[in-house]
Amino acid sequence: MRGSNRLGKFAKKVLKRKSFWICFAILIFIYVNNSSLFAKAPAGQPHLLAHRGLAQTFNMTGLTNDTCTAQRIYPPEHPYLENTIASMRAAFNKGADMVEFDVQPTKDGQFAIFHDWTLDCRTNGTGVTRDHTMKELKSLDIGYGYTADGGKTYPFRGKGVGLMPSLEEVLEAFPNRMFLIDVKSNDPTEGIQLADHLAKLPVERREQLAVYGGDEPIAALKKKLPDMRVMSKATEKGCLLRYLAIGWTGVVPEACEKTELHIPEKFAPLLWGWPTRFLDRMDQAGTRVILVAGSGDFSRGFDTAGDLKRIPPDYNGWIWTNRIDRIAPLVKGKKDVAK
Repeated sequence: MRGSNRLGKFAKKVLKRKSFWICFAILIFIYVNNSSLFAKAPAGQPHLLAHRGLAQTFNMTGLTNDTCTAQRIYPPEHPYLENTIASMRAAFNKGADMVEFDVQPTKDGQFAIFHDWTLDCRTNGTGVTRDHTMKELKSLDIGYGYTADGGKTYPFRGKGVGLMPSLEEVLEAFPNRMFLIDVKSNDPTEGIQLADHLAKLPVERREQLAVYGGDEPIAALKKKLPDMRVMSKATEKGCLLRYLAIGWTGVVPEACEKTELHIPEKFAPLLWGWPTRFLDRMDQAGTRVILVAGSGDFSRGFDTAGDLKRIPPDYNGWIWTNRIDRIAPLVKGKKDVAK
C-alpha cells in the first residue's frame, strides 16, 4: 500500500513537471513568435494619409458630434479648405500617399465631397446636402462659417464659392492617386449608390480606392463590389477579435484578409506581434494598417513632432495625420515632394 502511495506521488510530481515544461514551451513559442526583437527589420518609410487633404485644424477639447468645428479653427497657417481639389493637390504635393475625403449624396444622384450632412455650419446655405442638387451646392460659399476668433472675423468668407467638388471631379483630377472615401451615414442605400458609381471604374482604379463608414452602407457596398477594400466597425471587430484569439500562433483569420484596419495607438500594443510581425502578417494578407492617434475618436491624427515620437521606430505602416504639411517633412525628410 505504501509503495502504491509513493508511486502515486511520484507520478503526480512527474505530471506536474511535464505540465510546467509544456506551459513554459508554449510561453516561449508565443514570445518568440510574436516578439519584434526576433523579426526582420521592416524596409521603407511609413506611408502618410492626409485627413480631408490639407485642411484647417481646430480645437478638439469638448468636441461632440454636433460641434460646428468651423467655428473653432486655429489661426490659419495656409489658405486651404478641407475636401476641396486644391486641398487634396496641396496634400499630395506636400507628401501624402493617400487622401481621405467625405461623401454626401445629392438630390440629383451624385456625391458631393463635403463632411457635414447639414450645410449651416460651414456654408451660407441651409438644410441637408441630399435636398440640394450638385449645381446648387456648387453655388455655396464653403468657407463662409470659418472663424478663429469667435466670430469677430471670417478669413475664408467669400473665398469658397464653387469649391465643393463632386466625386467624379475628384477622381478625374487625380486619376492615379490613392483615396480613402468616408461614407458619413449608416444608410445602406448610400452604400448601394456609391457601389454603382464605383462599378463604372476599371478594376485597377478601384484597387487604389478604399471605402469606410457605417456598418450597413459598407456591407451593402461590399455585397455589390466584393473586390473593394472596405472598413467599418463590424469588419474591424470581426478581424481583430479573431486575431486576438488565434494571432499568437501567427495565423491570420480570413476576416482580416484584404481589408483595412484603423488601429488606435492606445490599443495597438495589445495586438499579437505589434508592430513588426503584426504589420508583416497583415501585409501578407493584403490588409492595410493605418495608425490613428489616441483612442481613435474624432479622427485624431499624428500632427506634431511630439506625436511622431509615440510611434514605434520600426513602424512602417500608414500614419493618419491632419497636418500633412508638418508631418511629411519629418517622416520623409523633404519640404516638398511634388512629382
